[in-house]
Amino acid sequence: MADNILLITTDQQRFDTIQALGNRSIFTPHLNYIASQGMAFTRCYADCPICVPSRTTIMTGQRGFESGVISNATHAQAMSAATKERRTLPAILTDAGYQTCAMGKMHFDPPRAHYGFEEMRLPLDYMRQYDKCADKARPKIHGVGECLFEPVISTVEVKDSITAWITDGAVDFLETRDPTRPFFLWTSYTKPHPPFDPCRDFWEIYDGIPMPEPVYGDWSQNLEEAPQGFLAGTYENSNVYYYSKEQIAASRRAYYAMITQVDYSLGRLFGCLRENHLLENTWVVFTADHGEMLGDHYMAQKNMFFEGCAHVPLLIMPPLGRDLLRNIRVDTLAEIADVFPTILAMAGVDAPKEAKGKNLLELSEEREFYGASLDTHFCVMDGPMKLIYCACGGHTLLFDMEKDPMEQRDLSHDPAYAAKREELFGKLLAHTAQYRPEALENGQFKVTPAPRFPGDVKGRWYGFHYHDYSVDTFH
Repeated sequence: MADNILLITTDQQRFDTIQALGNRSIFTPHLNYIASQGMAFTRCYADCPICVPSRTTIMTGQRGFESGVISNATHAQAMSAATKERRTLPAILTDAGYQTCAMGKMHFDPPRAHYGFEEMRLPLDYMRQYDKCADKARPKIHGVGECLFEPVISTVEVKDSITAWITDGAVDFLETRDPTRPFFLWTSYTKPHPPFDPCRDFWEIYDGIPMPEPVYGDWSQNLEEAPQGFLAGTYENSNVYYYSKEQIAASRRAYYAMITQVDYSLGRLFGCLRENHLLENTWVVFTADHGEMLGDHYMAQKNMFFEGCAHVPLLIMPPLGRDLLRNIRVDTLAEIADVFPTILAMAGVDAPKEAKGKNLLELSEEREFYGASLDTHFCVMDGPMKLIYCACGGHTLLFDMEKDPMEQRDLSHDPAYAAKREELFGKLLAHTAQYRPEALENGQFKVTPAPRFPGDVKGRWYGFHYHDYSVDTFH
């Protein structure tokens, strides 16, 4: 029988949040375990660092600029077409004889569409379940929205948290699956996406542990002089630019606590695999849809191509007992689109021609990376050089990631890098002309005005959700 495949994703977890990979302020024992027993890709990026586009990429193997899904607005057309042609990841695996299950946040449109999965349980089901037992536990009544950066304590105990509920569902699937078929289980955690509301047990674990301070660059030394177009999304969804360093540390503490809560929950999931003798024939893949700025450069949230937003963790652990791929660090550039062909390779199935990613089990050559988000944020990476462009305000930033891994020195105006800037900008324009021509006018990017002050944005929204079951965005 073919190997089983367990895909684990978190929502909004940035790359530098794994203890084994260098963060000495966070507890992640089970992510450490995956890293030590497999491969850690230290340069994995999301080509469109937003929830729906990254999930569409995992499902179809197509980057956002290829499928046209470059925002959370909708992906129904692209996903419906891929499902009809039986080329979504679960459809291909179901047709190959796998039992396929989605457990947790999918953020599909419409939310109950299976798009090739045989079985699905969503955060909507969690909220419906707890609506029926409101006298015992009431999640999310603290009032902090789905986009806000403020820390708050969960209104339920660990056993009633959405993290525990997702793990419960994954364990239930593993214990009741069809043992005559291999399985593909996507366990998709909603955290550490805001609200930053860890259960008190996990908040208290971090009492007295200093948090890493936010990063600022020569281009973001103060809020007023920073390129305001890059701050538009932050102004729309959060108040982080008002925060003191101590307040940012409190939000980071809550963010770390949620990651640890997910990680400790993985201990139960791995225990279930071991007790059911599944570690010996199950591949485990761990990644996130995108990151979180966490106050770096006065910013919060995602959408952009800074390290905090677009750089995500990616770990692969092969079945135990096989002498391959142990404790390996891979510095070659990888991307979310690679998850699709890699999982199919684990199943012994060929990827369809529409999938453009690489099989990470055979990855060896360096390559260029392109990203496009909202027809506003664009990126090209070539070797150590990274150019970021924002059409809101027409801002360009250039970084040497080898010398400056946290993007603190902008080289876009340095005469020594003028030729490289021109080369990369030309590549980005040519790529955009091929895939997103609607973002151009007369061969150049369409520029929109940058905000003049924090409130100068349209549709300012903190992620209000109370009882809207038409979207699968409860966290």
